Amino acid sequence: MDEERFLILRMGALGDIIHTLPAVAALRETFPRAEIHWLADRKWLPILDGNPDVTSVMAIDRNDWRSVMASVRQLRAAHCTTALDFQSLYRSAILARLSGAPRRIGFDARYAREAGAAFFYTSTVMPQRAHKVEHNLELVESIGARPAEIRFPLQIAPDAQARVDQILTESTVKEFFVVSPGGGWGSKCWPAERYGALCRALTERYGWRAVISFGPGERGLAETVQREAGSPQPLVELFTLAQLMALLRRAKLLVAGDTGPLHLASALGTPVVGLYGPTDPARNGPFSHRDIVVRNASPEETTYRREKAPAASMLSITVEQALDAVARRLRTN
Repeated sequence: MDEERFLILRMGALGDIIHTLPAVAALRETFPRAEIHWLADRKWLPILDGNPDVTSVMAIDRNDWRSVMASVRQLRAAHCTTALDFQSLYRSAILARLSGAPRRIGFDARYAREAGAAFFYTSTVMPQRAHKVEHNLELVESIGARPAEIRFPLQIAPDAQARVDQILTESTVKEFFVVSPGGGWGSKCWPAERYGALCRALTERYGWRAVISFGPGERGLAETVQREAGSPQPLVELFTLAQLMALLRRAKLLVAGDTGPLHLASALGTPVVGLYGPTDPARNGPFSHRDIVVRNASPEETTYRREKAPAASMLSITVEQALDAVARRLRTN
């Protein structure tokens, strides 16, 4: 199987790509001479830049049919023998089929977000372990891969590091922590006012400045946190993904909900405190056992419905709980 050519289908999002890295690392460790090609959305490519486990990264713009067709031609030209669909959606399963790979492996219909995707696979896997990282490992273990260790091979681009250093110097930020108040779903978000209060309390307690991480369309949210935090004002800066990696690696701590920056920070080894409500941290929490999760939700409140308003379980988390979690996490450093 060393001479095989593997196709990895995990196009997005940020946290999901992070959770797939150890599975691909296990594939490389087990089959050191195999080709491994990864198809990902163009905006997430900085996560995979310089990855030593991947032979090539193929970019796709899923909203552009010309890009999709070009990606299909590229997939077919790679002549992959096995396609591993970590996304298990119709679009990824169809791309696996269109790649021409004779063997196509994805998640069981009972697990996949779109059950019908399983129709396009030659075999499926029903995960038995708890965390998403482990689910992805089970997919590659089904073809014989065995990880020697869990690895998140993330590379920091020197130009991104230099730009972050410049921004921090110009803003007179030396030691700092990061909060990330946004999120893909409103139901996973903690109120901006509480993030502001948390920033103020952490700065008073530890003397660190706050840096607010936010994505496109979230500047208003970040500025609300900044306003509520008072003086000294947190730094509000829209970092590129490559720059965010450099920023998080330097940070003393990150506090966030179940979002991509949380999983990125944890994979980089930065101390993390996660604020969780509707989603289950046993499945979607920071993977490091040293990181701390604050959650008041009962099992009955666990849901993956994408609601716009913050869930009641998120609103139940107090600033005092978050402060206590930060203190406990810092004691484990």
